[in-house]
Amino acid sequence: MDKKTVTIFGTSRAKEGDSAYMLAYETGRLLAQAGFTIANGGYGGTMLAAAKGAAEAGGEVIGVTCSAFKSSTANKYISREVDTASLDGRLDKLIQLGQAYVVLPGGTGTLLELAKVWELKNKGFLKTDKPIILLGGFWKPLVDLVASDDPDSSSFVKLAAEPQQVIKLISNC
Repeated sequence: MDKKTVTIFGTSRAKEGDSAYMLAYETGRLLAQAGFTIANGGYGGTMLAAAKGAAEAGGEVIGVTCSAFKSSTANKYISREVDTASLDGRLDKLIQLGQAYVVLPGGTGTLLELAKVWELKNKGFLKTDKPIILLGGFWKPLVDLVASDDPDSSSFVKLAAEPQQVIKLISNC
């Protein structure tokens, strides 16, 4: 049986030394140590950081890339690349691969990823045993805002302050 895969979403703009980069690195490292495969977008920023952390801990990293990004290449820590033709196909593949989803700080791309996985969960299209974990406090104001209109929706996401909490939240998925 394959190792369980955790999909990690986050910003491509994080640089080494940034708090989001360090959060991603530590999350990737701890997930690999706990026996999980990680999947992410395969490029730079938090994708690179999580992949590096996982690879250095001996873990497998699936990079789901997109051929529409003509000048982009997968980062060197990817152990298996899955190339997709479009952003939609890329996101769908990342959602399909994950038995759990960890969302790090990010911009509109990460917001799109969070919104899609959250809506699929909210409407019952994703299994209930696939947790969505928002790591750090970045997304909490959004959760609170959405909950002001749809109080039940916040039950589909879990908040984790530290990477160690992520491991505890997904260890049973």
